[in-house]
Amino acid sequence: MRHDTPLKPEIALSGLTRRALVTGAAAIGLGMLLRPMSVLAASDAAQEIANHFSSVKTMMGDFVQFGPRGEQTGGKFYIERPGKLRFNYEQPSPMRVISDGRNVVIGNMKLKTWDIYPLSKTPLSLLLADHIDLSNDKVRSVKEEDDLTTIVLGDRSIFGDALITMMFDPKTYDLRQWTITDPQNKDTTVMILNVKTGVNFDERVFQVPYDQVRKI
Repeated sequence: MRHDTPLKPEIALSGLTRRALVTGAAAIGLGMLLRPMSVLAASDAAQEIANHFSSVKTMMGDFVQFGPRGEQTGGKFYIERPGKLRFNYEQPSPMRVISDGRNVVIGNMKLKTWDIYPLSKTPLSLLLADHIDLSNDKVRSVKEEDDLTTIVLGDRSIFGDALITMMFDPKTYDLRQWTITDPQNKDTTVMILNVKTGVNFDERVFQVPYDQVRKI
């Protein structure tokens, strides 16, 4: 089924994501507990972290996803910048999520159903962008603590009031997790583990089965 409206965050990474990281995830994700910095005040250190993340063109690893109702699942993820992503959910979840740089498709292997969304209409387009510029109008806030740097991105003109919050280790610059927050302040969070970068992927990894999608 084709959708030209924004992708709902609760299915953005499944059924691209799932519970909001820990009990205080919504507060952290929306910057309620940390002093927000203006975009112009974003530090050189924060931009350096964003530059490092943007420079990582490929990565893969394990993920744990938490949904807004407390549901939890996991599996393997694959990312190739710009725009490509795949989530293979472990059993018993039948879900598959693939972005080929143009569209995001969400498939239920059990029901043999597919939904398709333009990548540009989802918050994932910011996560998978070639470059994250903390001086542009997509940056809602940047927060820095000794053990965590949090960058909140949004683009109301593209996907309404949804936000994507990325959390980085300020020492290693590694991405720890991201949260997609919908307009009702419901969070879907992905924590990533055992990450490998600089991976060479077969082009089939991010291949969208358009022949199957179009049958729906």
